Amino acid sequence: MGEALFWGILASSSLVLGGILALRFSVSSRVLGLVMAFGSGVLISSVAYELVEEAFDTSTGAGGIGLGLFAGALMFYVGDALLDRMGADGRKRSGGQQAGGSALAIVLGIVLDGVPESAVLGLTVLEAGTVSVAFLVAVLLSNLPEAIAATSGLVASGWRGSHILGLWTLVTIVCGLASLAGFALLDGAEPSLVAFVLAFAGGAILTMLADTMMPEAFEHGGKLVGLFTTLGFAVAFALSALQ
Repeated sequence: MGEALFWGILASSSLVLGGILALRFSVSSRVLGLVMAFGSGVLISSVAYELVEEAFDTSTGAGGIGLGLFAGALMFYVGDALLDRMGADGRKRSGGQQAGGSALAIVLGIVLDGVPESAVLGLTVLEAGTVSVAFLVAVLLSNLPEAIAATSGLVASGWRGSHILGLWTLVTIVCGLASLAGFALLDGAEPSLVAFVLAFAGGAILTMLADTMMPEAFEHGGKLVGLFTTLGFAVAFALSALQ
């Protein structure tokens, strides 16, 4: 159980690192977009081979994979839409669009983005006895550019550096607890339920990518975005195949 908490916090710690990098250095929009593209490819591969394929194998033919995927996608869509109305729609943008939103909505929006990934980390520890290296790398890499972009935007909208780092620290702790919950709540659960949760997380993550991460990557990364997305996918697939 403690291992799940550790891996969840470790994976989310790249949020704090991204915040520090953005506060201390100037990261060009093009570089940020390409890193986001790479991270998107990594997460897409992880959803395919670490979540959906694992869910299919775990379900042993009981079904529920499609239902889990669409339930996760719908959950994220509804939650994201509600938070957008509260002012969290620009939470991960680098241009300062956060200025029009409330701090609470921005925090809740970022937590909504990160919780499904973290819960899966705990579940991989439960299923395999150790963390999935491929998925751990995917979360680490995807969190870093997201935090850099959001930090740049929060600074532009008037947030103080100490408050931004406090935000990332809070989200890191919450994600660590989500990883712990993924382990504890599903310990001893029926395989069909575990399969549903894996697919549910996959649907939520894919929807998050399409809504918050990939648009930013294509906006700033230019023509190379497709190549970097494919490269990220290939790297994650290799890690998954070698594990």
